[in-house]
Amino acid sequence: MTLPHNKGQFRLRPSQELFVDHIDHAVVSRFESPRSSRPCEFCQELDPQFRDRHPLDQMVAGSRKAIASAHLTEDGYVRHRMLELRRMASRAPLTAA
Repeated sequence: MTLPHNKGQFRLRPSQELFVDHIDHAVVSRFESPRSSRPCEFCQELDPQFRDRHPLDQMVAGSRKAIASAHLTEDGYVRHRMLELRRMASRAPLTAA
């Protein structure tokens, strides 16, 4: 916190420390604000427990397709991938004939 000093200058109290949050710009660019996100259509369609998920786990970045890496959280990503794998495993195997 700053205190007014003479002639419009500011100085910190000696007992106070400054804390600066580290922001990794690679993470910031990958994960957008929840305000610009939307529910994942893929998960919404295939996951019967989609409504029970934490709200952020349901969301994908608004500017990206509904793919696993677009999820805002790691849990959302993992659940999306599990649905993809379950879908692939349920398909009939291709035959060479």
